[in-house]
Amino acid sequence: MKYTALLWLLCTTLSAADKVVVIAHRGEHRAHPENTLPAFQAAIDAGADFFELDVRTTSDGRLVLMHDAKVDRTTNGTGAVRELTYDQIRALDAGAKFSPRFAGAKVPSFEEALALAHGKIGVYVDSKDIAPGDLAAALAKADMSGAVVIYGGAGFLKKVQSLNPALKVMPEAYGVATMEKLLADLQPRVVAFDAGDFKDDTIAAAKRAGADIYVDRLGPADSVTAWQDAVDRGAAGIQTDRPAELVEYLRAHKLHP
Repeated sequence: MKYTALLWLLCTTLSAADKVVVIAHRGEHRAHPENTLPAFQAAIDAGADFFELDVRTTSDGRLVLMHDAKVDRTTNGTGAVRELTYDQIRALDAGAKFSPRFAGAKVPSFEEALALAHGKIGVYVDSKDIAPGDLAAALAKADMSGAVVIYGGAGFLKKVQSLNPALKVMPEAYGVATMEKLLADLQPRVVAFDAGDFKDDTIAAAKRAGADIYVDRLGPADSVTAWQDAVDRGAAGIQTDRPAELVEYLRAHKLHP
């Protein structure tokens, strides 16, 4: 068995009562520039089980990491990712706006992030602007197909499944009616919840289908009280901006190895 597949198996065979997965939102981005290799390495060092990243496609078909449609907020450049070439984006500084300490940090390629993660941590892929075939091919090439969860729209995820049924797709819950349709169409093993989705009837629908619940606890909800509430209501994974603190909390409660 490939090491990444073994890592994935170990991370997912324990029940929610035994382990709660820690997902570092955009890496560890409170002390590092988001969606960069330093942020991802910090998430690994913190003991997180996944780092979350946002994938977009450049004008020449390369896969890069950027949450926003434009590069303006996090780099010294301007313009839409879709309208810039890979070389133009790689020439930008993705760290200096965050802190002079990170000046010179590059916008990573998707391939670089997968290589960093390989054998160390899972990857939560937020599919912002990427073709299903490009995603499946990149994961296969990096030997990471068994160590990811893939977030995106229902139509996109259906295409991903058609390319590789073994890939673990993760739709957004939204509400009971949408959830039940998604469960029927995709039969996902994991469902994403945000603060608005995380309601008892929607949670119950996921549980009835045997799907794991990965919930966002971000912003004001990224607290000990909210973490414990998520655990109590059946979350198998928590996405956080505070991965080190969440790992420490869960370990203190014997919910993380």
